Amino acid sequence: MCNKIKYLLFFTASFLFFSNLVSAQIKISSIQITGNKKTKPYIILRELPFHESDIISRDSLAIKDTISEQQLFNTALFEQVTVHSDFLDSLQVVIKINVRERWYLFPIPYFKWVDRNFNQWWSEQNRSLDRVNYGLNLRQANVTGNNDKLNAAFITGYTQQSNFRYQVPFIDKKLRYGLALGWQNATQKEINIATKLDKQVFYKTQAIIQKGYRANASILYRPNLFERHSFQIGLGRNEISDSAFLYQSNYLPSHQKTFSYVDASLSFSRIRFDYNVYPTKGQSTDLMLYQRFSNNSNLSSIQFRKVIVSPFSKSSFVFLESNSIVKFLPNQNYTDNKLLGYGNLQLNGLDYYVVDGNAASIVKASFHYALGTFNVKNLLVPKRIPIIKYQFWLKAFTHLGYVYSEKPVNGNRLANTLLRTAGLGLDIVGIYDFVLKIDYSLNQLGDKGLYLRTGFNF
Repeated sequence: MCNKIKYLLFFTASFLFFSNLVSAQIKISSIQITGNKKTKPYIILRELPFHESDIISRDSLAIKDTISEQQLFNTALFEQVTVHSDFLDSLQVVIKINVRERWYLFPIPYFKWVDRNFNQWWSEQNRSLDRVNYGLNLRQANVTGNNDKLNAAFITGYTQQSNFRYQVPFIDKKLRYGLALGWQNATQKEINIATKLDKQVFYKTQAIIQKGYRANASILYRPNLFERHSFQIGLGRNEISDSAFLYQSNYLPSHQKTFSYVDASLSFSRIRFDYNVYPTKGQSTDLMLYQRFSNNSNLSSIQFRKVIVSPFSKSSFVFLESNSIVKFLPNQNYTDNKLLGYGNLQLNGLDYYVVDGNAASIVKASFHYALGTFNVKNLLVPKRIPIIKYQFWLKAFTHLGYVYSEKPVNGNRLANTLLRTAGLGLDIVGIYDFVLKIDYSLNQLGDKGLYLRTGFNF
């Protein structure tokens, strides 16, 4: 009798346990999408962490809805995204997605200073219009509704150039492989020919001093929501004038006036931010391997970047970044030695300086506090976007960096020493990936001042 009671209790407990387990699972009955006038449904479905007919835990549904909104917004296809779960009963749910698409065509005039940042152009180059590129920049996103992108630019001014790039994210049925093609050619009458006292030196003539072109093709691979791989192969040619060669014979590799090459790069990235343009939570990892082949000079490099953004409270977060690169150079030349001050290797407060070398590493830390949101009436297109929201963030930051150089020349003193900067700033985040940064920075040289920046560079 006692054993029968034990068995009864055991089966009752097991029944209750598995009943609760089953009731905690729900089935995604359907996924309904509205608002996508041009975007193909499969592009939206590709960004979701679930599929129709999936069975998931009830507790994870809210988290997956949030991830869906973030992923869709980070495609840069939509102005607004909402993901809502509508329960049919205790075991089935309908996922309802509503989007409002962005403007995809931007045939806009192009006007941009050629210097590395706004402050260098404004202060050191005296706001010279001779150092400005202008022309027409055509940006067409979502060309065919498949999240493909077309960029074409016809530019004159400081540099006469034409650029073309087309990218389609998926070319296979499983939506994993994509393709990109690019072309660029340019001519200049002025070039950055050397670095002296850790600042750029420019050489200018009335005739064309440098010309070149580059073509490339990339295979893109995206195995899941957050990871991306890219293999690119390209070819190019650069040529400088006789006068530039006499001024700096070591400008191009192997002391040549003409340099032709083929190169290849392999990159990996894992990005999981709430908002890619100005993340307040998440992390990213980037790794890039580069190899250049040439009769004159090969070049190998490896770069690794890690970003961690961690919420500190409901209205604040901490940003941490490490970024390192190593170049393996068979011979030293000016073009290949450029490092700090270019691309994403930047230290706030050293905007007027560049540091050449073979390897570099930087570490950034900043604390951001939300001041609030400011709403502005849209007078240009009030029917489409009646209110434009601007978010204001106060930040405090400190940056460290180090550049290794085998043979510093021309009085350059910032290589092979610890670089230190710090400051306060105000970040303004608007619609269509607009970010303006106003920073007051100082460095170990005693320089201090106000700097303007745009984009994702804390």
